[in-house]
Amino acid sequence: MELPIYQVDAFTDHVFGGNPAAICPLTRWLPDATLQAIAAENNLAETAFFVPEGDGYRLRWFTPTVEMPLCGHATLASAHVIFRHIAPDASLLRFQTLSGELTVARDGERLVLDFPARPGVRIAPLAALHEALGAHPLEILKAPYHLAVFAREDDVRSLQPDFRLLAALDPVTCTAPGSDGIDFVSRFFAPSHGIDEDPVTGSAHCTLVPYWAGRLKKTTFRARQISRRVGELWLELKGDRVLMAGQGVEYLRGTITVPE
Repeated sequence: MELPIYQVDAFTDHVFGGNPAAICPLTRWLPDATLQAIAAENNLAETAFFVPEGDGYRLRWFTPTVEMPLCGHATLASAHVIFRHIAPDASLLRFQTLSGELTVARDGERLVLDFPARPGVRIAPLAALHEALGAHPLEILKAPYHLAVFAREDDVRSLQPDFRLLAALDPVTCTAPGSDGIDFVSRFFAPSHGIDEDPVTGSAHCTLVPYWAGRLKKTTFRARQISRRVGELWLELKGDRVLMAGQGVEYLRGTITVPE
């Protein structure tokens, strides 16, 4: 069986930046084991699959090892593929997901994702996390994942985690104030999900935005994920939702062959 596949660099305006996602449009669902095997073969942070459903699409995301309940960059990449190749006249897309309905709208060159806010709760220091990061954050919050807050951008940029130790823990977002017009920076580590460092993590910003909104007393932000590939996001806290905008760039278009 031949299936179409696209690879899109998300949250960037140039190829080789942002976070690459593989996108496989489907006409019907394949067995979960096949979806997981395709994601493992692609070996990207995420492979997304979608099937038409109602007035939109059912969307699922897989790392090389697990299905994820929420993913930002592969949602943006999926929308990029649909707007460009499947529904070029559409202005708004609706996706049904494990995290409820998510929408993506056009805004000039950017695509705007409407995601749930996932505020964190402050918790006591975690010795195991400090050891794995090789650093001591100012504070730690717990949402679906850990959020470790540092004093300076360079503290986050210079982190060299022990991924073997981190693999025994929940994923962690590390953040600090930004500079030169950037409100905050971050990095995201998830070896327990098969991803040592994710280049740009939309879902992490569902927790980052409520945190920085409370700290900076504002609701709109420009953020940068300072991985090696770097990602740029424009963000807004809107009630219990987080709007995140960015661009996508198509890198690859082709077909894959999988067993029936």
